[in-house]
Amino acid sequence: MKIWLPISLIYILFFLWYTNLSGPLTDQEIETYKKIFEESNSYRRDSDQWKKAFKFMSEDDGKDFYMVNFLDRNESPRTMEATGEGATSLDLQMHYMEYMWPQQFKRASHPVFFAYVLNPALDIVAAQGMEEWDVVAIFRYRSRRDLFEIGLNPIFDERHEYKVEALDKTIAIPVETPFITDLRLALFIFLLLIGLIVERVRA
Repeated sequence: MKIWLPISLIYILFFLWYTNLSGPLTDQEIETYKKIFEESNSYRRDSDQWKKAFKFMSEDDGKDFYMVNFLDRNESPRTMEATGEGATSLDLQMHYMEYMWPQQFKRASHPVFFAYVLNPALDIVAAQGMEEWDVVAIFRYRSRRDLFEIGLNPIFDERHEYKVEALDKTIAIPVETPFITDLRLALFIFLLLIGLIVERVRA
């Protein structure tokens, strides 16, 4: 018990934090999010992107997902109030991420892949202007609810302006994977091995 009780407690706490236990978005939640958006002064109010976003809400299956981001940095961003004169695109992105990191972490959302692009796209079809990228990043989100709670916070609009200015272009695509990439499984195996090793040593 001295071995397995703390190990079990660690795993249970992680599982509760990392897992969406609230199920898919309800119709009432979706209507609430729509109302928040419609009453905001967001520069994205008339964007077709939000029609796609609300469709993404309505098709929620309650599972976690990954957001694949392609980023093309702006080499000469304009001066922004919070970052000041001479700030680079990275400075602007970091100002944006100062809001995103804690919001993501408390919702068990985190990066799983980050890479610098080595070369323009080698294979591209019917996508002019999409050849050049600087960074590819993939983030795990616990649920679609978490994504929209982050994105509909008024602070997000303020910070998102810095991300927009930091980039010449960007694409964010939500995806799911049939492969086992879940940290819950990895932690379960790791804690099981630790428990067995400690039990063996103490025997």
